[in-house]
Amino acid sequence: MAKAAIVILAGNESHSDYGRLANALEAAKEFAENDDDELELIFDGAGTQWIPELEDEESDYHELYQAVRDDAAVCDFCSGAFGVEDAVADSGLVTLDEYDGHPSIRSLVDDDYEIITF
Repeated sequence: MAKAAIVILAGNESHSDYGRLANALEAAKEFAENDDDELELIFDGAGTQWIPELEDEESDYHELYQAVRDDAAVCDFCSGAFGVEDAVADSGLVTLDEYDGHPSIRSLVDDDYEIITF
C-alpha cells in the first residue's frame, strides 16, 4: 500500500505548466486506480487556477481530471488569492485550510504520505 499526496503548484501560464498538470494528473490516476493506495490530490498556490479550466467539459484535461476528481481538494486561501474562489465553490471540491488557511503539509507527512509536487 502506498500513500501519496500530489500537490499541484504550477499555474496555467506556460506550455511547461500544462506539462506539469498532465504529469500530476497521470500520477494521481495511477494511485487512484490501485484500491490499496491512498491518494490526496491538492491544488495549491497558482495551481488553484486550474479548477475553472478542468471543470470545463471542453478542456483537453477534463476527462483525466474526472478520473481523479474524487481525491481532489483545493487550498482555501490560495483560491481567493488567485481569484478562483467562485469557481472552486461552484465545483463543490473540498477546500483545505488546516494551517493558516492552507493545507497542512505537516499533517500529511505525519500520516506517512509521500509528498510529490508538480
